[in-house]
Amino acid sequence: MPVALYMLAVAVFAQATSEFMLAGLVPEIAAELAISTAAAGSLTSAFAVGMIVGAPGMAVLCRRFPPRAALLAFLTVFVAVHVVGALTPSFTVLFATRVISALANAGFLAVALAVAVRMVPGERTGRATALLLAGTTLACVVGVPAGALLGQAWGWRSAFWAVAVISLPAIIGVVLGVPATAGRHRVGGVAGELGALRRPSLALTLLVGSLVNGATFCTFTYLAPVLTDRSGLDPSWVPIGLALFGIGSFVGVTAAGRLADQHAGIVILLGGIMLVLGWTAFALTAGHPTAALIAIGVQGALSFAVGSTVIARALVLATDAPTLGGSYATASFNVGAAFGPALGGLALDATQSAHAPIWISAALGAAGLLTAACTASSNRRSAVATRSL
Repeated sequence: MPVALYMLAVAVFAQATSEFMLAGLVPEIAAELAISTAAAGSLTSAFAVGMIVGAPGMAVLCRRFPPRAALLAFLTVFVAVHVVGALTPSFTVLFATRVISALANAGFLAVALAVAVRMVPGERTGRATALLLAGTTLACVVGVPAGALLGQAWGWRSAFWAVAVISLPAIIGVVLGVPATAGRHRVGGVAGELGALRRPSLALTLLVGSLVNGATFCTFTYLAPVLTDRSGLDPSWVPIGLALFGIGSFVGVTAAGRLADQHAGIVILLGGIMLVLGWTAFALTAGHPTAALIAIGVQGALSFAVGSTVIARALVLATDAPTLGGSYATASFNVGAAFGPALGGLALDATQSAHAPIWISAALGAAGLLTAACTASSNRRSAVATRSL
């Protein structure tokens, strides 16, 4: 794999740490700013909404700019808004910084995905995608638990400062590691690329991604109250739970990267079945600390294995949208990251039961599995009809 891909993964690590770290900081933010737990959880949805809007919008904006210049601009904005977030006493301003940082993250990831798939042969798209997303899973293993520890030791603001600091080496890495011409391509019409979304196979694949990610973030955002309120563990276990999720996600995305190029359908369908069963088992056993911790690791692996495979599949289906293909995948997954925590928060407020979001995750996972099965059946019928002509 090109060295530049590893540099992009470093930047993704910093950004994913910011996106996911609120899972361990929600109680502290709610307490300091005098807001409800669900309101603090909405900061995750705010980030996701920014990613949804930003992915296609930023990708279109940067079509005529050198990819490296665009990546650096997005990273610079990302650092600046985290400094503001670390300083502000206002929930409204904090909410706004999450949206702006998400716009920057979305633009960066959309460009990075487009660059990555054009830097490797077509048959290695799955592995290139998995490598880029390894930055995300490593954030879950290292960045998110570290953010939770920082939050408990020095307050949640210290985690925002940490993200700003670790983003600086990422900027240097992009400057030194990503060639100025990396991912350059002939600029065509936006309308033609947008037309790719009209293909049912791509649209349904993106829907599967939204549902799978919605299920993941619905529970992940509220892991802290699940572990402390439902499982009865001390708050010091929250970073451990987050680390288990991260380790599982790293294992899942690594394994899927080796299978996605040739067996994407099997990974999505079989992994989807296991994912739904896993969410159901987690909901039923969340009151038992050991079972809950095991379930967190397993669900991290399954969620990212299926999710990364869906992203790779979407990128393959969107090869005729070279600049917007990555934004399609980014936006669709963050649709899930927006409505997942929102639904989890509603369930949490309505039931006052910390494990209610897990049941929502099970339902979203089942919907994603059903959609994937329908998509596979439709593709098989289309293939049969094509051969018969």
